[in-house]
Amino acid sequence: MKFAVLTQYLIPKQAITALAGKLAHLQGGNVTTAVIRWFVKRYNVNMAEAANSDITAYPSFNEFFTRPLKVGARPLAQADFICPVDGAISQFGNIEADQIFQAKGHAYSTTALVGGDKNTAQKYENGHFACLYLSPKDYHRIHMPCDGTLKSMTYVPGALFSVNPTTAQGVLGLFARNERVVCEFSSASHGNFVMVLVGATIVGSMATVWHTAKNGIINPPRLPNVQTWSYTDQNITLKQGDEMGRFLLGSTVVMLFEKDALQFNANWQPARAVKLGEMMGMKP
Repeated sequence: MKFAVLTQYLIPKQAITALAGKLAHLQGGNVTTAVIRWFVKRYNVNMAEAANSDITAYPSFNEFFTRPLKVGARPLAQADFICPVDGAISQFGNIEADQIFQAKGHAYSTTALVGGDKNTAQKYENGHFACLYLSPKDYHRIHMPCDGTLKSMTYVPGALFSVNPTTAQGVLGLFARNERVVCEFSSASHGNFVMVLVGATIVGSMATVWHTAKNGIINPPRLPNVQTWSYTDQNITLKQGDEMGRFLLGSTVVMLFEKDALQFNANWQPARAVKLGEMMGMKP
């Protein structure tokens, strides 16, 4: 096991993440601006794409980190399925029975990923998946790959390992072990699909546009048990390209689609950089 992975079993990930979340919410004036300025330089963040490119205009690090883009910065491809985020492809392809490929020698089950709900998991047996990693420099709002009506959201407590490529190769079942938010949608054209927002070390919280808590934030608090919200009586429908959520510090999105729902973009390959709005796939 690589040293970078081994140390993650030893450090107090929950405490570090809680502290990072509190610091990211602070409005520290010149100190906050200095931190943002360092971050932009360190990670080569393209502020020219931001709706507000003035780093002094962000009162907290979180407001900078979840900054919106300029209108038109990410045109949507004419495709049945578009990429929902800026990031890099970790893995994608077919689900083998109920097994999702993570890295060489590693796989995890759809049931584990969605928090133990076998009825939900069964819909995606022999289906398709895509796992997209958002690095610190990326835009951190998450959008819809296609039209969808929200059916449910499930918060699944878990670990807070890093989700970078090195950790994905070294931690068994990483994306089904970390804290996550599982959102299931239905689509008249594309069947059911799932978007899983996976937490990680220093990811202070995750939020959705429909959640009733302040600013849509689901965590914190970090609940001890799985919790599910049903929306079947609310008709919450989002269009392709609409914002559906955001990460407060970076992480990963895992998507599940039903069997024969799509054919992936022939240009996609693991580790390839992707942008919100580019073609992810088409109906067969």
